[in-house]
Amino acid sequence: MNKYTERIYNGIWKENPLFVLVLGTCPTLAVTTSAMNGAGMGLSTTAVLIFSNLIIALMRHIIPDKLRLPAEIVIVASLVTIVDMLMAGFTPALYESLGIYIPLIVVNCIILGRAESFAMKNGPIISLFDGLGMGLGFTVALVLIGAVRELIGAGQIFGFQIMPSFYTPCSIFIMAPGAFLVFACITALQNKLKMPCATNGEGLAKEDSCTGNCMTCSMAHGKKD
Repeated sequence: MNKYTERIYNGIWKENPLFVLVLGTCPTLAVTTSAMNGAGMGLSTTAVLIFSNLIIALMRHIIPDKLRLPAEIVIVASLVTIVDMLMAGFTPALYESLGIYIPLIVVNCIILGRAESFAMKNGPIISLFDGLGMGLGFTVALVLIGAVRELIGAGQIFGFQIMPSFYTPCSIFIMAPGAFLVFACITALQNKLKMPCATNGEGLAKEDSCTGNCMTCSMAHGKKD
């Protein structure tokens, strides 16, 4: 496995931003009422992650340390504005369903976390793959939670009827409490199976994995080319 595919593998499995690092839980719990909503939010975040990592990595040598965070926020906000306008024009139904959570990608801790802990310390190509891996990992997590909630709460997945006609949907799963229940069950399953998870600490490489504490990481490690 080369370093590029490793970044994708880490983002999906070893350092999954939601299931392992437990980042970005606010949009996760809010928008995963269906698998389609989860896919829309995940892919939107992936696009922002890829291009923000790429641009920040390209500019890392010319951004002054004192202006590092403001510069990152301006870059991310510009990309989110572009994604917001594209979704409003080409996917209006999905855009309406996701609502305010598309503009709020700007403050998603996954994006700023990868910018600080990876893109500011590595080259543009590897940073692009890191953004792709983290974005795909986030998307997989959102789709999985959304699919479980939609299946139990409506008997469907991606709008297609899955459960038989006699099935009575448990509507609580497409309401706010359902998100917490599904997320808690997945975390419990990870702990039971000894899978990588923030709550059991197993499977996490202490030196190489992102812990989510970007400021500490930035102060502890020097910049790498």
